[in-house]
Amino acid sequence: MLAALALAGCSMGAKEPTLATDGVTDAMLAAGNGDEWLTYGGDYNEQRFSALNQITDANVGELGLAWSADLDTARGQEATPLMHDGMLYVTTAWSMVKAYDAKTGALKWSYDPEVPRSKLVEVCCDAVNRGVALYGDKVYVATLDGKLVALDQKTGKVVWSKLTIPEGSKMAITGAPRIVKGRVLIGSAGSEYFTRGYLAAFDAQTGNELWRFHTVPGDPSKPQDGKHLEAAAKTWSGDFWKRGGGGTVWDSITYDPKTDLVYFGTANAEPWNPAYRNTDGAGDSLYTASIVAVRPDTGEYAWHFQETPEDRWDFDSNQQITVTDLTIDGKTRHVVMHAPKNGFFYVLDAETGKFISGKPFVDGINWASGLDPVTGKPSVNPEAKYELTGKGFLGVPGAVGAHSWTPMSYSPKTGLVYIPTNNTPQFYAHDPDWKPGETGFQLGIDVSGGAIPADKAVREATKAALNGALVAFDPVAGEVKWKVQQTSPTNGGTLATAGNLVFQGTSTGEFRAYAADTGKQLWSFETQTGVLAAPMTYSIDGEQYVAVLVGWGGVWDVSAGKLGGGITPNISRLLVFKLGAKGTLPPLKPTPALVLDPPAATGTPDQVALGLKLYSNSCSVCHGVSAVAGSLNPDLRHSATIGNKQLWQQVVHDGILADNGMVAWKDQFSPEQIEAIRLYVLKRANEDKALEGT
Repeated sequence: MLAALALAGCSMGAKEPTLATDGVTDAMLAAGNGDEWLTYGGDYNEQRFSALNQITDANVGELGLAWSADLDTARGQEATPLMHDGMLYVTTAWSMVKAYDAKTGALKWSYDPEVPRSKLVEVCCDAVNRGVALYGDKVYVATLDGKLVALDQKTGKVVWSKLTIPEGSKMAITGAPRIVKGRVLIGSAGSEYFTRGYLAAFDAQTGNELWRFHTVPGDPSKPQDGKHLEAAAKTWSGDFWKRGGGGTVWDSITYDPKTDLVYFGTANAEPWNPAYRNTDGAGDSLYTASIVAVRPDTGEYAWHFQETPEDRWDFDSNQQITVTDLTIDGKTRHVVMHAPKNGFFYVLDAETGKFISGKPFVDGINWASGLDPVTGKPSVNPEAKYELTGKGFLGVPGAVGAHSWTPMSYSPKTGLVYIPTNNTPQFYAHDPDWKPGETGFQLGIDVSGGAIPADKAVREATKAALNGALVAFDPVAGEVKWKVQQTSPTNGGTLATAGNLVFQGTSTGEFRAYAADTGKQLWSFETQTGVLAAPMTYSIDGEQYVAVLVGWGGVWDVSAGKLGGGITPNISRLLVFKLGAKGTLPPLKPTPALVLDPPAATGTPDQVALGLKLYSNSCSVCHGVSAVAGSLNPDLRHSATIGNKQLWQQVVHDGILADNGMVAWKDQFSPEQIEAIRLYVLKRANEDKALEGT
């Protein structure tokens, strides 16, 4: 689990970058968040804790809306705003950037990178973006189509723009860049699409690439990009490299000045199913589903810890990595803390990566019985290895994760970590007929066994079984101190403050404040839409503000759809609060009800069965499980194309709506397979029409 070898990194030998001396400097970033919020996680340690204490558990009931701003993108909003010198900088969906007066809400400038809407098919979980970085006099945004763009902070004008993903790849970027010693660090997403993960560093002044650290090996017949990959290659087999390997770095990047190391998480191996990537036998598939530490000056490998060896459940380790000092067994330990998808909370030595502890932070974990107390290696339950058993496996956690990207926070005052958790079981099964394709997810599994029938009782039971919670976890004791149960999963990220408060939005449309020590709810504001993003706080002229982006979307809306529960309309806004404010939101407009009125169902049972399998494994990730969509993407049961075979082929096979995001699937499916999908959706529409009439 722990590689102790001093293996070489991937320095490109570029000259040292020029450090900023004005504007946002390295010293300011190192000092952390005072009155301003200068980096995604609030400080280098990614604690998302603010020492501001004007708003407290005693007066938070007086919090009101100071100002709000409507956004011009009707997709999920996941960004954390940054504040510097009186300006609030946010990204919206489609990687747009906006700058507001942080006190009044006046829009100062806006930037649109004009991402092609056809890129949506290469993004697993909505056209989201999690925020910008600030350094010197520039704002940095990484765009969905793979560019890193530097903007002037005052005007929003482009200073430079660089393509960071390989030309023609199916990678995308949804994460926020980080700044480390004059370097802009960014990775990419795409471990469902035959991609090869990496973390790269770019000169903040010029955009020139300084180094690139690949997380999985390349062609084993050729020299590897660093000795760390020579070691990793021994944990793969067959022709895995032809399908990329996965391991993308799509979110967590943390710099620790004390160790002078950058820690980052890596995604799942690709394909998910080990039978199709380690064809000569099982292997750990390094460095996927891991925390990796590198030296920021050169990209040189320092250490790694693999949390989920031979991952087959999409247990990314891209969740936020938090650095702190803990008193363990009477000694002060400098540690990294991590709550990944797999459900175990890890505490590792920050200098070496040595495993200290790993305890469950959610209930019901069934893929493993526990972790080895010395090595941290999981004891995998045999039935979870679905590719070996040949049977379906209902895994807990599922692919959405016990904790996904929604940021957790840590309060040094309480010693607790505040984690947004999910309870979303996932059906996995080996697909013996799978062949690598060109469009959409390439997983090697069959999830059609998890389709939800048109049965009211089954649907109600399914919704009741899918939920979430805000968990306050003690990393020293390794136990949950308090928990607030929530009716649906994928609730917003958290913010902890010195006022003994924890702020979090919910997927059902509230922004809440809790007492950090007890979990008692103290305040709530109706947001009219689900909240995914994490809040932040800042102070201007002696007044403390709390800001949060709202706007429902993300993976749960596009894949689980309405059958997953917790669906709200998308109303994308930036909300900013302060004590004594009395602002209100416009009245919520009613959503027109859609009436199901499909043509009569046709098709043979074999055609419909084939359509179910193809839809479940490819189409459901955008249009919802069992063809019941969420709030963002079209519900195909209501589409006029399901009754028109020729038009359906023009849309799905030919891609006549590519500019709207519905690209051609002719390289993935034959016309006969596309027709089978239509017949399945048509059958589903008729089933649900009958269900509505009962």
